[in-house]
Amino acid sequence: MTEFLPGIDPSILNNDSPENVATTVRLLLLLTVLSIAPSILILMTSFTRIVIVLSFVRTSLGTQQMPPTQVLISLALFMTFFIMAPTFSEINEQALTPFLEGEITEDEAFDRATEPMKEFMSKHTRQKDLMLFLDYAEMERPKTIDDIPLTALVPAFAISELKTAFQIGFMIFVPFLVIDMIVASVLMSMGMMMLPPVMISLPFKILLFVMVDGWYLVVKSLLISF
Repeated sequence: MTEFLPGIDPSILNNDSPENVATTVRLLLLLTVLSIAPSILILMTSFTRIVIVLSFVRTSLGTQQMPPTQVLISLALFMTFFIMAPTFSEINEQALTPFLEGEITEDEAFDRATEPMKEFMSKHTRQKDLMLFLDYAEMERPKTIDDIPLTALVPAFAISELKTAFQIGFMIFVPFLVIDMIVASVLMSMGMMMLPPVMISLPFKILLFVMVDGWYLVVKSLLISF
């Protein structure tokens, strides 16, 4: 006779219950996905480019913590959902819904879910960045998008997004830098060496940004870039 520890359900120790094992595996997979969800959001979507560009805007204005970091991250998050909506809808229709209805297995659902993500990332990944990881891993050149492994595509997409975000950030910095230079030159010509130019140029930069409807232009540029 098999003896069980007091207070423990005997069904837990029953090795002849494949349903219990399958449920446990699914729960573990779900917890794993939830734990890496932030990394997936940051590295496999448009979030990286958006949040970096918005941070460049705040830095170029020189407004310290205005807008607050929470506002920038929230705006970047909702813009990411807006941009990625077609991709997420395709994943839901092709992978998530059939899997929840029991029409496909976990492996098939994963393969179907990665196809739209690969298509999105490949559109915004430079070939040079992708070949960097493929050559390092000594992989063959992929013939189709489906042949590109995620282990190489995700970091290549991430560094491509970083470069694009810094290019946009540089273009944002230029007009504000010109204002700082003009204000500094005027103060020096007036002999006001001890007065920080940033204090004088800040109102002018904010005024310029408001007059040209800067937030609209920045968001429009980000949307067009995708």
